Order: sequence, then C-alpha cells, then structure tokens
Amino acid sequence: MTLSKSIRTEIFGPDYREMLAILSEGSVHRNFDPYLDIDWDSPELAIDPDDPRWVLSPELDPLGGTDWYKSLPLERRIEIGKWRTANVIKVGAAFESILIRGMMQYIMKLPNGSAEFRYCLHEMTEECNHIQMFQELINRIGVDVPGMRPLFRALSPFIGVAGGYAHAILFIGILGGEEPIDHYQKAIIREGESMPPAVLRTMQIHIAEEARHISFAGEFLKAHIERMGPFGKAMCALAFPITMRWLAGEIMAPPRSFAKEFDIPREVIEDAFWRSPNSRRILSGYFGDMRTLADELGLMNPVTRKLWTLLHVDGDRSRYRGEPDRRNAATAVAERLPVVGSLVGWLAA
Repeated sequence: MTLSKSIRTEIFGPDYREMLAILSEGSVHRNFDPYLDIDWDSPELAIDPDDPRWVLSPELDPLGGTDWYKSLPLERRIEIGKWRTANVIKVGAAFESILIRGMMQYIMKLPNGSAEFRYCLHEMTEECNHIQMFQELINRIGVDVPGMRPLFRALSPFIGVAGGYAHAILFIGILGGEEPIDHYQKAIIREGESMPPAVLRTMQIHIAEEARHISFAGEFLKAHIERMGPFGKAMCALAFPITMRWLAGEIMAPPRSFAKEFDIPREVIEDAFWRSPNSRRILSGYFGDMRTLADELGLMNPVTRKLWTLLHVDGDRSRYRGEPDRRNAATAVAERLPVVGSLVGWLAA
C-alpha cells in the first residue's frame, strides 16, 4: 500500500515512515483473534487445576527459586504457582490498558497524515485482543486474582493520560512493561512443555505480536530522541533505568495479599523480590535488550550506568534481539522454539 502523504510537514525521514508502513501492513495481514485462533473448548487446552506444570520454575521465577517454596508439598506448590501465573497474566492485561490510554492520548494530537497514527491504532487493536485473550485464560484458570497492586491500580488512569503528553517517557514505559513479560514468556517456551497447553498457546500468540510492538517502540524512541535537546535526552537517560526497575517490580512481583493468602514469610518475599542473588539475576536478565537500546540511543553515560547498577538492572548487553541469558544456549534455543519461530516468521512475512 502506498504511503499517505501528510498535509503538514513530515518531520521524520522516509526510512521511519516506511518502517511504520511495513508494520501496519503486517498488522493487517498477519494478526490473531483470541476467539478464532484459540480453540478454548478443545480437550488439548482444557485447564487441569492439579496439573504439576503449574509448579514455578526455580530458574525463571524468583519465588520458585527459594528454598521455602521448593520445600513445600507438591499440592501446595501447584496452588501457589497457579495463583502466581494467573496474577502475572492479570497484571499484564492491566498494563496493556495503560498502554492503550497513553497511546490514544498521544495520537489524538498528531497531524493529519501522520505516519505514526495508523500503526499506533493497529497496535492498540492488537492489545485489546491480548486483554481479551488474557482475561479468558484467567477465567478458565478459575483463580480470583487481584492483578495490580493497589497503588499502581489507583495511579494507572493518570499514568496513561500523563504518558500521552510525555511521549518519549511513555514509550520507555511501554518497553519497561513489555520487556519483562516478553523475556519471561520466551524463557518459559524455551523450557519446553513447562506450562499447561492453554497458557503456552496464549504466550506463543503474545510473543509473536509483541515482536512488532517492541520493534516499533524502539524505532519510535530512536526517531524522537535524536531530535531532542540536551535536557530532554538527559531526562530520558535517567528515566530509562528507573522505569525498567519500577515496572519490573509492579508486573513481576505479587501484591501483599499473595503472601497473606499463602502464609509466605516476609523474609521469603523480600529475598524473592529482589534481594537474593538468584532474584537479582532474574531481574537483570529481563533487560539485556534494553541496555543495548539505551546504549544505541546515547543514553548510557557514567552517571546513568551507575544508576542502572544501583537499581540492579545492569548487566551484559544483548548481542541480538531476544538473546537468552545463557549465551551458549543459542543453538538449543533455535531448536526448541519451532512454534514461536514459525509464528514470528508468519507475522513478518
């Protein structure tokens, strides 16, 4: 499809506009519907509340790696793992709603013919589908989880609106929320049949479409930050690690009601989120791609590098998008991601 031309001056170059056109065409021709592309009532996707695959992975989940959790009877580990999995999904759906609010605020200020307007709406449509998909899965799991922690829930309407007026910070926040979920889901898929099939199916779809969204957010920041003055760039450089750390905590750490419901000792929760070496390894692992992006954007300097370290989100840069934490596992990953790979390839075609 031919790119539309703005009736106002287009401030971005043709490469950025062409990239947006390609992503928009991909959204038109390669997309998923939560009720057409998931056979929720098939026997293969039936939810078994006693499935041992609900047990939290000690390598991927901060609580799953604690001695306290590993010492529990299997039935209790299943119960806790099922609740935690459902709650992370619920928080993910809530985050998508904040993203939509912020993007809607942003695009309504754009001029006619803006190259960003169309793709942002495509992305919001896909995020609405993700919210439906996540909520359907939560309903079928059958655990009445609260989702976001109370303060984050109370602030969420204002965060979305404010993000529309600080668009670079909004898109840093989008990456701060999407990256931990994307990283965790990819790691789950790499482990193989480590989750109930219905959960794996939603993860496969989410990973495939989020590849477009994360790509857009990175290119958006490159296009906008290079046009900023020194003060704006300095604010973005400071916001990057702070936002990554804050949103990782909001999305991946459970609310206080979780510990109360399952009688989890306070010191166990504190170690799991994020005091112990294992939990900090997991936290740092979420953001290899973001450290690479921040460096490419010119947002890494002696001051901000110390801030990344202070917040425990420092570490190696990714050499390529989606690189696993264990770099020597690259060959194994390629062999163990046939379904996700085919979905991503299908979307990019």
